[in-house]
Amino acid sequence: MKLRNFLLIFLIGFSGRLHAQDSLISLNAEQVLSIVKAYHPVVKQTDISIAKSKAEITQARAAFDPIISNYTARKTFNGLNYYDYNSPQVSIPTWYGIEIYSGVENLSGNRLDPTETVGQSSYLGINIPLAKNLLIDKRRAALRQSKIMNTLAKVEQQSIVNNLLMEAMEAYWHWVKAHQTLTVLENVVQVNEKRFNLVKQAYFLGERPGIDTVEALAQLNSFKFERNQRLLNFQNAGLELSAYLWKANGEAYVLPEQVVPQSGWESELNIQNFSLVLNDLMDAAEKNHPDLRQYDYKIESLIIDKRLKFQDLLPKVDLSYNHLAKGSEWFPNNGINNLFENNFQYGLKIAIPLRFSEGRGAYKVANLKLQETRLDLNQSRLKVQLKVQSYYNEFLNLKNQTSLQSLNFANYQQLVQAEETRFFNGESSMFLINARETKALEAQEKLIELKAKYFKTIYALQWSAGLLN
Repeated sequence: MKLRNFLLIFLIGFSGRLHAQDSLISLNAEQVLSIVKAYHPVVKQTDISIAKSKAEITQARAAFDPIISNYTARKTFNGLNYYDYNSPQVSIPTWYGIEIYSGVENLSGNRLDPTETVGQSSYLGINIPLAKNLLIDKRRAALRQSKIMNTLAKVEQQSIVNNLLMEAMEAYWHWVKAHQTLTVLENVVQVNEKRFNLVKQAYFLGERPGIDTVEALAQLNSFKFERNQRLLNFQNAGLELSAYLWKANGEAYVLPEQVVPQSGWESELNIQNFSLVLNDLMDAAEKNHPDLRQYDYKIESLIIDKRLKFQDLLPKVDLSYNHLAKGSEWFPNNGINNLFENNFQYGLKIAIPLRFSEGRGAYKVANLKLQETRLDLNQSRLKVQLKVQSYYNEFLNLKNQTSLQSLNFANYQQLVQAEETRFFNGESSMFLINARETKALEAQEKLIELKAKYFKTIYALQWSAGLLN
């Protein structure tokens, strides 16, 4: 990150004020982008959103954490010990909906259920869903969706940063235009001050009528008035740009007037790394635009939700099996075949809704949400394509308009110079010079406006393709 110039700006902020007008510090567009990405609170808020989504992944993984539990119970009544029961257990959920568990039971007493085993026994068991929840269940869906949400949060950050940087560029180029027009008016005021002094001297020498001094002074005062207005515009534009410039410690930063746009801001070298080919921009937008990629992850999440809702259309068939043992003798001497002959317990639970009303309704809603999101994606894709095309058309038009206005301004400059030559040869008047100069000033300001808009449009073109992040 190239923040060399901006570090100097921070030093100004901490040291107070500049001691000389020549201590100017330049700021270019890329530095503004770097500062916004590094320090703007909105960017930091998106970092927090990503961190929260990571925490939600951890939370979803909790459904697969092994669990150690213990159940203890005892009952006595009228001096008779009904039962003492203690059973520690470890259960391990697995990804495919199968749960493995193991535990020990200690049971004693005088009033026991005859189906219970007296003394110490142990068991190793497994629960298997055979229909509903076999391929996917709420635990797996929640974890998959939390991972998708984490990726979605990163893409949303790119979208937010893309928009934020474009806002910063709009403020930056407005600031550049305000500074350049202020510089032009300051130069014009200096030229008119010299011209007024020359006309005044010519009047005292009897070479020019007194009305020329009035005309020259009126023009000078008019330009001073315009300069003061341009100064106000520059100051306010600096405040607008300051809204995007923050310090590393999170404090707001007010851009001092001694900070100016970098010289050569209108050079094409500043944009040599930007893509300005329409087909390339369209392809980049289709593949990487964060506003479109968000829909990809939303659709992926909805597909998982649809698969989960489909489970409600299946019957619930759960099989459980427990291998029982006394003490630590898990398996008898005659091998594993004995698992299905002795010392075992199994259960098969079947539940079938007669109409599957809830499942059919939920599955239909999930399917409709998926269709709705895909339609939104198609609309958003078209909007992005039209936006890229629109800014590209504006880019081509501004490039042509800037070239024409440059020639137009050069012509007005020649007219002003020619009129000044005629004036000092006694062939013209201050009125004609002022008229020529006003037209030249308008042409120069229009040229500055077009150039600033041209570069802003280039950044807008990158933004429209989702590349400004």
